[in-house]
Amino acid sequence: MSYLLRMPLTTATLEGPKRRIHYVGLETISEPVKPHLNLLEQFMQGQVDDFERETRELVAYCLKNSGKRIRPILVFYSGWTDSQTVSADLVKAAAVIEFVHLATLVHDDILDEASLRHNESTVSEKFGPGIAVLLGDALFSQALKLASEFPTVDVCQAVSKSTRRVCAGEIGQSFERGNTAIAVEDYYHIINYKTAELFYVSCHLGAKLAGYDKDYIEVAGKFGRSLGIAYQIFDDIADFIGQEARIGKTLGTDVASGKFTLPLILLLRKLSRLEGKELVRSFHNGKPADIKGLNRLMSAKGIFSQVRQCFMEEIEAAEKALVSYTEYPPANYLLGISSYVKGQMEKFVWP
Repeated sequence: MSYLLRMPLTTATLEGPKRRIHYVGLETISEPVKPHLNLLEQFMQGQVDDFERETRELVAYCLKNSGKRIRPILVFYSGWTDSQTVSADLVKAAAVIEFVHLATLVHDDILDEASLRHNESTVSEKFGPGIAVLLGDALFSQALKLASEFPTVDVCQAVSKSTRRVCAGEIGQSFERGNTAIAVEDYYHIINYKTAELFYVSCHLGAKLAGYDKDYIEVAGKFGRSLGIAYQIFDDIADFIGQEARIGKTLGTDVASGKFTLPLILLLRKLSRLEGKELVRSFHNGKPADIKGLNRLMSAKGIFSQVRQCFMEEIEAAEKALVSYTEYPPANYLLGISSYVKGQMEKFVWP
């Protein structure tokens, strides 16, 4: 029985396999891969000198405020083999994906005009949006340079395709800004690219580089994609009911920038055309969005319950993907990550 499943914590049972999943903190979840994460940190810090002198300070600033490392943890756990040896290939793959992720955050903060990320000033806020655009490009380039160093082209192809899809998702979301008629299906299409794609490729590459069979590699990717969609739904609801100090980034930016995420899309479907127009008009009056008022309206219309249901559907899809692979070494650890994400949603104080 694994380290995660021995802990005496409140549990929730997953249908199918006889596993008990615990709501635990990320520090506990990541304990088995601490050696992996330490080597990843050393590796990424060692990459700073690989950048030109004009960008080194900026790269170091990004790495200092790097966040939870969920995607690297997914790489390590998808490729878990119960071996005491930390795979250098998994460390490098995790670094590749983390550099891509950092690049997307730098660019996201420009688009959202966000001033805070991981409780620190964003690159755009500190150095200016022009510098931030170029830094994001440099981070993308470094990721692809590292991916090209693998002896097989598979890593570079997978990361390049995923990076392109992440950008496509961001472009799609930019085109939809202010569109009150955006469909729920369009929202899912966007987040499948902009967020879930990196979760997918993290799990796909972890399993592939560890030498697992084709079927498990596909299942790991499915797990990652559904988990990524759930994580984005969590992030979108956090923009309304999260606490900035705990979340560690500027909240309310989706509404302010005209991004209609799942809570707002569902709300607009419950309002009359006139009510919808009045609501959208209030977003463009030059004043900060009335988040508390929106929360009261969403609560009255049952929106939060709908969002939680959508979130749980994706969590359940992620966990279901592993039903036939529970005897594989990675299964318990991946289920622990899904439990962590589920627990984060349950920590919210719902209006």
